[in-house]
Amino acid sequence: MPVKLAIFASGGGSNARSIMDYFEHKDDKLHVTLLVSNKPEAGALSHASACNVPTVVISNKEMRENPNKILKVLDANQIDAIALAGFLALIPAQLTERYAGRILNIHPSLLPKYGGKGMYGIHVHRAVVEAGEEESGISIHQVNQHYDEGEIRFQRSLPLEEGETPESLQKRVLKLEHFWYPRVIEQEFCVAPKA
Repeated sequence: MPVKLAIFASGGGSNARSIMDYFEHKDDKLHVTLLVSNKPEAGALSHASACNVPTVVISNKEMRENPNKILKVLDANQIDAIALAGFLALIPAQLTERYAGRILNIHPSLLPKYGGKGMYGIHVHRAVVEAGEEESGISIHQVNQHYDEGEIRFQRSLPLEEGETPESLQKRVLKLEHFWYPRVIEQEFCVAPKA
């Protein structure tokens, strides 16, 4: 049976799209079964529709005050694992407990540097450039009850170039995200553990 994956996304959805595209012809391994967003205007919803992936919108308030609502949706879709792809809300404890070790997030820095609340997207890249760092990259980690503090499962770095701007760094890091995130999801959720 293929792994049934839910993607949680708040924004434009380029990472969500790269995951859906990667697994489009690997339905025997993993099936992107659902896309959950906390923003009704999220571009990720359009990407999901284009890929015939069902969607649901649940506000931050609903998720915080009534986490059973999202759990019922995940149960109804028989979700095995979750990938956060630019999801800008803290995951409720009920979800991190139910899906312990089966929720991944991608972050655009080499954690533990430049993680935590408010550190996402261009804010991360601006902080990296302003600090004069020589390298940055991506971290893929398990999700727990704290922003960007779950066990790191994968990192890939790149050197900052002369004259690097937050915007140029964001584009370069995004290429790493699009290439590696689907592959790490496959490795984490689809490869049978060795006996």
